Amino acid sequence: MSVVDESLVGRILDSRPPEPRYLLPILQEIQAAFRHLPREALLAVAGRLKVPAARVFSVAGFYKALSFTPKGERLLTVCQGTACHLRGAGALVESLEKRLGLRMGQTSGDGRLGLESVNCLGACALAPVVTVDGDVHGHLTPEKAQELV
Repeated sequence: MSVVDESLVGRILDSRPPEPRYLLPILQEIQAAFRHLPREALLAVAGRLKVPAARVFSVAGFYKALSFTPKGERLLTVCQGTACHLRGAGALVESLEKRLGLRMGQTSGDGRLGLESVNCLGACALAPVVTVDGDVHGHLTPEKAQELV
């Protein structure tokens, strides 16, 4: 493994029994450690769990929370669910993209900031909602959203 810390991947793999049912929790731990799922780590997971690499990559690609490319150290997530959409999430997206110089789904060149959207954050009563590193901020206007940055 050239671009990842092999010992860290090893510790993550050692933290769970080598059973296929632990695939998703292992991928989540690797994502948390590296801010993405490095190819080398995914191949190590396949080897440890004795499952085809295609299965590991398939599971990793299925979940939107997992990423093959690095996410920002700080992550802004805009809810695009029905309630948020109806209450102005589109204006939040436009405002944040303009302020950050990023398009939805991008990470800044220095890797410090990422901007993404999700289908629902489950905080409809607070719509429109943005999370910053998982902390929920509701009833936002484009101006308030920019203040979060």
